Amino acid sequence: MKTFLLRFFTWWNGQTFGTQFWTWRYGEFVGEDEFGNRYFRTTGGKIDPTVGFERRWVIYNGVAEASTVPPSWHGWLHHTVDVPPTQERVTPRPWWKPHRPNLTGTPRAHRPTGSILAQGRRPKATGDYKAWTPDR
Repeated sequence: MKTFLLRFFTWWNGQTFGTQFWTWRYGEFVGEDEFGNRYFRTTGGKIDPTVGFERRWVIYNGVAEASTVPPSWHGWLHHTVDVPPTQERVTPRPWWKPHRPNLTGTPRAHRPTGSILAQGRRPKATGDYKAWTPDR
């Protein structure tokens, strides 16, 4: 029952019933990445007349977290490349970084010096600031 309610009322836990129906009716499975995310496109690569190109989408494995989409699949999803990584060998670029989860809103989030959420106290003013006053 909990799974049913989560799928009915939340979009961030996998796919909703609407997405599941759309995928069943109009989708074609293209491939899966190392995180278990599944990628789809309109059946046969058909051009959607409302957007002018084929639709491509991802169904996340678990919580919908866009940072889990690898660079190779990101390029295909955004129409940067036409061929999905399952049909073409993709060589990783030197600047591609391994996945790091988005930690915003968690205790492990980055808190710079001076933030009210940072550990310790804010540093005292050093006296190097001079307030601006307009010339009259």
